[in-house]
Formats: sequence, structure tokens, C-alpha cells
Amino acid sequence: MPGPRPPPGDSRAAAAGAGATKAPNSRRTSTASQGKGTRSRALLGKQGAGQLFDDEGKNVTPHPLFQPDPKAAVTRTHRSSISTTKPGLDETEPHQDPTLSLSAEQEEGEAALTEAELEQRVDIFLSETDTLWMLDLPTALVSTEAEEAGRVLERNKIYAEICNAKIGSEYFEEKMVQTISGAAKTKEVQCETITMAEKGMMVTFWDLDNSLEASETEAAQTEEARAPAGKSSKSPSAEEHSQAVAVPSARESADPARSHEEKECSSEEILTSANLQQDLVVMERILMENIFQPKLALYRQIPVLIEPVVVSETEEEADEDEEEKEEEKQEETPLPDPNQSPAEGAGPSLEQLWSYRCDLTSGHSVSSMAWNKVNPDLVAVGYREFVSQDQKKGLACCWSLKNPMWPERIFRCEHGVTAVDFSLASPNLLAVGMANGCVAIYDVRSRRDAALLDSSASLDKHKGPVWQLRWVEQDRGDKNERLMCISGDGRMTQWFIQQRLDCFDVMKIKRTESGKKKLAGERERKSEGPISQEAAGMCFDFHPEDTDIFLAGTEEGHIHCCSCSGKEQILGTYRGHKGPVYKVAWNPSSTDTFLSCSADWSILLWHRDSHTPLLTFTSVTAFVHDIKWAPQSAFIFAAVNERRVEIWDLSVSIFQPVLSCAASPEGNLNSLLFARNAECLLLGDSCGQVGMWQLHNLAVPSTEQVGSLCDIVAPAGAV
Repeated sequence: MPGPRPPPGDSRAAAAGAGATKAPNSRRTSTASQGKGTRSRALLGKQGAGQLFDDEGKNVTPHPLFQPDPKAAVTRTHRSSISTTKPGLDETEPHQDPTLSLSAEQEEGEAALTEAELEQRVDIFLSETDTLWMLDLPTALVSTEAEEAGRVLERNKIYAEICNAKIGSEYFEEKMVQTISGAAKTKEVQCETITMAEKGMMVTFWDLDNSLEASETEAAQTEEARAPAGKSSKSPSAEEHSQAVAVPSARESADPARSHEEKECSSEEILTSANLQQDLVVMERILMENIFQPKLALYRQIPVLIEPVVVSETEEEADEDEEEKEEEKQEETPLPDPNQSPAEGAGPSLEQLWSYRCDLTSGHSVSSMAWNKVNPDLVAVGYREFVSQDQKKGLACCWSLKNPMWPERIFRCEHGVTAVDFSLASPNLLAVGMANGCVAIYDVRSRRDAALLDSSASLDKHKGPVWQLRWVEQDRGDKNERLMCISGDGRMTQWFIQQRLDCFDVMKIKRTESGKKKLAGERERKSEGPISQEAAGMCFDFHPEDTDIFLAGTEEGHIHCCSCSGKEQILGTYRGHKGPVYKVAWNPSSTDTFLSCSADWSILLWHRDSHTPLLTFTSVTAFVHDIKWAPQSAFIFAAVNERRVEIWDLSVSIFQPVLSCAASPEGNLNSLLFARNAECLLLGDSCGQVGMWQLHNLAVPSTEQVGSLCDIVAPAGAV
């Protein structure tokens, strides 16, 4: 009769109840009491729980009826299976009591290894995994020490010879991607040549709007035509459906209105965009160059292109008959060639090419002109306006040869512009002097109307009109410049450019006593003090070689020779004019002589060492507003006196000008300027017009100009 049933989970008690022999180790073999030939293995863990396996390796361990903590049971079973499968343990080891505490069993599991386990040989095999090639790029370079270096060099040599042989072929084009022979296409991928044609149509916004309105009206008419036919057959549900459909149709009709507004906004943006304005400027220049092509060709001294006239046969016969009759009448007078200048035997003459004038400058008076130092096609012109002795707003315009009809830049000033000049170190800077005494500097690269710098905030600004200003080099050939001004308040100033414009006085022009001698027996009159101690400055000019020496003309008719660096500012005074001196100009070749013009109708030629004039030139009774020496001659100069321009050639005559021409029939001439790269003359008048005139048959400058000028002046008792 079998004994009592062992508690669940105790494999050792289960084995004893079956009549099996007790084994000392955790591993035992038992035979069933029923006499069956079934053998099983029991594995004990460190906590006493065991597992039974049959001969086939199946787990036949009985499960307990109650498990309070399934996770803990699984973990304990796992640990027992690991601990019981350690190889090399002796089965004769005494069996531990299952009633030991849990801490004792844990200490047994964590005990050190035995000597048998330490002496046991453990084989560890290391193997290399297969290499994974992610990217394999063969090298294009070969070392010169490699075995295949010779073969590679030979192939490169053959390739170079093939390329050189194909250079002369029309099917070969040398490029970086050129190969010896391209991949051949099969017949299946080849196709016939695709013919292309360009077709275009000009469509405006009005066309789009008209087409949109036409489509809407057609749709409305078709709906109205269909409505009467289907009115009787409509049911109430159909009417409701039509009303429901009418809502999205109204929304659809609102979409074209929105698109129309968007189109108008986009058109305004396009018209006001900077790119369109720049394109229009380029187009305008192209049109102007086409219109003024013959005149521009004469200015640049290149042949004039004459377009052939296409005439029908009947017109040709009639023209031939008329030409034969005219040739019979005028056999002795040859027709002039438009490409040829006037005859060599004729005297000097002027021919107007074009004029810089627009509606903006109409009614203004030209006060000064200046060429750009780098761009010979750009000229700056200052305009002022006097109505009832009230100064109104002025203009400073930059004109270009590419468009004589409209200025490239327009700078509007609060007061009349009296002087302009371009800088040499910074050709984009334009200095402008005004009638109220302010000096402003503009950047011609910018299209903004505002000044870059202004002297309105300066405490030392001029109190009178700035009659002349000029950028002067510090030394000859040096690009360091100083801005010099002369004003009606009797001050000669030098301006320096920092965060603002500021200046200091180079000199103050004082009034001088009259040089009249007292007659014998005449009593001394009581001296009368002048209202102002300063004399108004009108003009100045720096010496072409010594930039420390300059001439200053005054309102009282005197010319002062001054120095910028010397202790004595005034080196000498030249008295000869009876009215205000409007301009002084050094001779660019004979640097010891200079010219002056005045309101007393005269032009005087001076020598630096003589305080009396060498020659006096007077042709008409009119104010002489401006004079200029010819840039390529030492004895040719031009002068403007109200309505006429005069060209004087001292080698021809010292009594009469070689040319006197009425160049402004509408207004009085105020200023003149010689062109830098052409034999032309700019003339500005009181109507806002600047004319470009070409000079013909002027004398060619000789190599002995200075000597010839001295020979001309010496007989007059000068030097």
C-alpha cells in the first residue's frame, strides 16, 4: 500500500514514495512502483524544486496546485534549471536538507567554483564575420611603382593620339565630357527629326477682360433661353434644387471679379517695378541713339552711315531726268558730302548737333556745367530761376550722350543751383552750391533725390551765394582732394567730408582802398567807412602746376593772387576791371598767363609778374559771363557775352575774334564748356537749354605754343 502523498512541488519526496533509492546528488534515476519500464530524470535546483524528464526528454514534472506569485515561480524554476545543469558535479556529494532557509540556499548558489571546475578545460573559438561592402569605387590613379603602370601610361598615350587626330574633324568637339566613341543607339530607340515652330500672339488685359465678359454674357443668354422651355415641367423639388445650385453659381461669378482686381494690382506692380523702369530706360536710349546717330557719329568723329533709299523703276526714271537737268545747270558747283567737314580754306564755323532740353528745365537759367572726370559722356548742369528777384527751387541734372532728350539723374534743390563739379577720387560724387549758401553732395549712382551730405546744419556755412566750387587735388597727380568754395559773403572755404559737411576759412577777402592819386591842391576828404569790410567773392581758379596758388576774383573788380600755405595769403592784386569779375582762368600750357572777364564788357590777358593787363579784348558792348581756354591750344579761348559766342585765336588776330556767332536766339548765354574728347563746345543759356556745337576748321596746336604766345604778347609791350 503506498504511503502518504508528498507535498506538491517536492520532487525528492515523490521519488522516495515510489520506492526508488535515495541518491546523494541532485540528479537521480527512479523506477515507477507499478512495474513499468519508464525511466525519468530529476533535476533539483538550489531552492529544492526539481524537474522530471522521461527518456524522450519530455518534462513530466507535476505542477503545484497553488501558486501565489506566478512570476516568482517562473523565475525560481528558471534559476533551478540553470543551476542543476552545471556539468562536472560529483553525484556522491551529500544532499542538502530541503528545510534550509532561503538565505542559505542563495549563499550556496553564490559560492565559489570548485577546484574541479577551475581545472576543467574550456575551449573558446573566435571566428571573423563576413565583410559587408557598402560602396566599392575602383581608383582612377595608379602608382608609378605598380606593375600595371607601364600599361596605363601606354593606354593614355594612345588616347591622347586619338584625341589629337580627331581635332580637325567636324564631328569632334573638345569638352570635359568628351569620350572617344559614344554609346551606339539601337534602331528601336531612334526616331525622326522633330519639327518645331514658334507661334505667338499679343494679348492685353483689355482682351482678357472682353473675352471674360463675352463668355459670361453667352452663358447668361443660354440659361435664359432654356428657362421658359423647362418651366412647366419643373416640380417643387426641382425649383428648390435650382435655388440651391444658384448659390455656388454666384460664388463662381465673384471669382472673375476677384481675378480682375488681382490682375489690376499685378499690372500696377509691374508698371512701378524697378526692373521695368530700367528696361524702359535702356529702350529709350536705343531709340535716342537711332534718332541721333548721324549727330553722335559727328561728335565721336566716325563715319556717318547713310541708309539706301529704295525707289521703284518709274520713280528712278523720273529722278534720273531731273538729276540730268540739275547737273547741266550746276556742273561747276559740286555737291557737298555730308561726311566731310566744311572746306579747308573756309574759316572756323559752328554747327549745332543737338541740345539738352526738356519740359523740366524750361524756364530755368543754366548757371554752371561740369564734365565727369571718368565718364566723358556724362555732364552735370546746374539750373536756377529768378523771377522778381525771388529765388525759387533749383535743379542739378546729369545728362548723357545716350539720351539728349531727358536727364539720367534729377536732383531737386530747395534753392537755385549756382555751381556744380564732379570729384576725381570718387567720380560718383557731385558737389552742388546753392544761392542760399548751402553746399550739398549727391551720389549719382543712387536714384534718390535726397542729398548724401548737406551743410545746412553747419555753423560755418556761407551767408551768401556759393558762386563757384571745385574739387582740387592736394598735389599734382594725387587723388586726395579738397572741396573749395567761394561765396558772396567774402569767404574762401575748404570743406572736409565726415559724418557731416563742415568747413574752415582759407581766407577772407577784404575790401581795398581805391588806387586813385590825389590831385595837387586837393584837400583830403574825410574817410568814409564801408558798410562791409568783406568784399564778395565771385570766382577762383587754382594754378595748373602749383595747387597752393590760386586766383580770386571779387565783386569790386579786383583779382587777388593768393596762397594756401604761406603766411601772407594775398601775394598780389591785379586791378584792371571796372565791374565784377565773373571768371578767371589760367592758361593750361603757358602757366604764367591767365584770362579774366567782367561785367565791364572786356576780357583781359594777364601775366603773373605784371600787375597791369597785357591785352584787352572788347568786341561788343555786353557782359562777358564766362571764358574758357581750349584744352589743346595755348592761344585759343572762347567767351560768351549774352547772345553771342566768340572764338579768339591769338595767333591769327588780337583785335577781332575769328568767330562770332549768335548761338542762342531765345535767351542770353550764361556759361560755356569745351568737350573733353571732341572738338565741340557746350553752351548754356537763360532758357534752360544746353546746346552741343561742333567746331570746324580750328587751327591745329603746334609744338611751340608757349614760344609763339610770348612772341605774340611781346610786341604789345607785355613781357
